[in-house]
Formats: sequence, structure tokens, C-alpha cells
Amino acid sequence: MHTSPDDRHCSVARSLDVVGDRWSPLIIRDVALGVSRFDAIQRDLGISRKVLTQRLQALLDHGVLGKVPYSEHPPRYDYRLTEKGNDLAMVVLALQQFGDKWLAGDDGPPLLWRHLACGELSTPVVCCDRCGEQVRPGDAVPVKGPGFREEDGPELSAAIDQISALLG
Repeated sequence: MHTSPDDRHCSVARSLDVVGDRWSPLIIRDVALGVSRFDAIQRDLGISRKVLTQRLQALLDHGVLGKVPYSEHPPRYDYRLTEKGNDLAMVVLALQQFGDKWLAGDDGPPLLWRHLACGELSTPVVCCDRCGEQVRPGDAVPVKGPGFREEDGPELSAAIDQISALLG
């Protein structure tokens, strides 16, 4: 029996270990949009300096952010997304799209995206890395990967087996 999601052999649980608090996705959003200095992030989010310091350190420790010095006296840094951070920013973008669709209210979404290649306003979508087609719920099914452990999700394991049996 699992006492917390942290002890599960699960990619979602592991990801939540990186961003499972309220502030980390917002910090990633700000850095992705160019708000990269401690004081600017702190002002933008209204977060306490102590909490921001803790969250930035955790994101640095997880390799999501890197820092580049811009002042030696006193030492000050710009925060930048790493390759890992850019991948995680796509998760934040998915959260934004959910909020835009279901929570934006009558005023509409607070932020839109202009696709640089065509110049049009766009809604980024998840697509298959093989064929390029958009992937929506119901367009793909789970299969057990090499890291799947039966003991980490017996009900999930049974559900995946049932789906596989139906597909033949």
C-alpha cells in the first residue's frame, strides 16, 4: 500500500514532485515569458521572498532552471529554463489552455499566442511525434512501458490489460 504519491513508480507522481506546489508552475510560466530576475518574479507573483527562494532552489536542484549571473556585486542572477524546463513549460501551457477554456470567464483568456511561422493567433496542441496529427483524449491508448511495475498500480495494470485485450 502506498502512503503517498512520492513512493510510487509513476511518471505523473515523479513530475508532481517537481511541480506539485502552487508556485512552481507560475515561476516556470514567468521565466518562460521573460520574467527572469528574482525581484521581478517576486513582484509579479506577490510571493514571499522566502518561498520564492525555496521554489527557485528546488527548480534548480531538479534541473528545470539554470541561472546566469548579471551582477557580481552583489551577486544577482537571471533564471533560464533548461531543456528539461522547456519541456515542463509545455505542461504549464496545457494548464493555461485548460484555464482558458473552462475558467477564463466572460472576459476571455488573459494571454493569447501568435505563431511566429504563420503570424496567426494560435492554440498550441499536442500532436503525435510520428505522424504530426493532433492527439486528443480517446485518440491514443496506454500500453505498458519498460518501466511499468505491476505492484505500483494493480488496478491501472488491469485496466491497461483490458484495453490491450479489446484491441487484440
